Amino acid sequence: MDVSKTIEREDGGVSTAPVRVAVVDDHEAVRLGLKAAFLDEGHDFVLAAATVAELVEGLAGREVDVVVLDLSLGDGSLVTENVKAAQGLGAAVLVHSIADRVTLVREALAAGAAGVIPKASSMRTVITAAATVARGEVLNNLEWATAIDADRDFAKAQLGRREREILHLYASGLPLKLAAEKLGIGYSTAREYLDRIRVKYVEVGRPAPTKVDLLRRAVEDGILPGLDADGGDAR
Repeated sequence: MDVSKTIEREDGGVSTAPVRVAVVDDHEAVRLGLKAAFLDEGHDFVLAAATVAELVEGLAGREVDVVVLDLSLGDGSLVTENVKAAQGLGAAVLVHSIADRVTLVREALAAGAAGVIPKASSMRTVITAAATVARGEVLNNLEWATAIDADRDFAKAQLGRREREILHLYASGLPLKLAAEKLGIGYSTAREYLDRIRVKYVEVGRPAPTKVDLLRRAVEDGILPGLDADGGDAR
C-alpha cells in the first residue's frame, strides 16, 4: 500500500492515502472521537481498545500500519512493554498523551515510538502525524523536542565531531560508503565511528541497533536536521 500518495478532496483539501489505524486509550470518548475522525478522512480504522492486551487479542492477526497509543492506561501496564507489544504487530507507534507526562513520553521514545502528539492537538494534526509515522518517517515536532529537553534524566550520548558528522550523513539516508567518501575518510574508519556511536547509545540506555533507530537518536539529540558546530573531535 502506497501511504505516501495524496488524495484531493471535494473541499479542495489534500489528505494522505488510507492507512490502517488502531487506537489504544482507556477513555471511551477519546476512542470514539479518533475513530470518527480517521473514518471521516477516509482511513481504514481497524480497532479501538482500552488496553494493548485487548488490542492484540482483538486484532486476531489483522494488520495495522500505526497504533495511536495513550501512555497512562488503567490496567497498570508499563509504557515500554506497551510500545514494544504494539511494534510487535508490525505497526508504528504514535504517542497520544497529555503533554506534561514528560518522563513517560521519554520512555516511550526510548522504546521506539515514532513520535509524540499531545491530546490538546487538533484531530487534523493527529491524523497527519499518524500518516507520517505510517510511512516509516520519524515525527520531528516541537512536542518531541520539548519532552526531551524538559526531562533531566534523558541522557544524550556524548558524541565527538566526527561521530556526529557520520551519524548526520548516515541517518539522513546516505550509504556508509558514500558518507565516508563525503568526509574524506576510509570505509573501515567510518564503520568504526558507527560502531562507537552505537556503543555510546547503549551506554546511556538508548540502544540503536538499526538505521531507523539511529535516525531517531539523531533527531532526539538535535543532530538532525543540523549539526552542532561546537562539538569536539571524536577520540
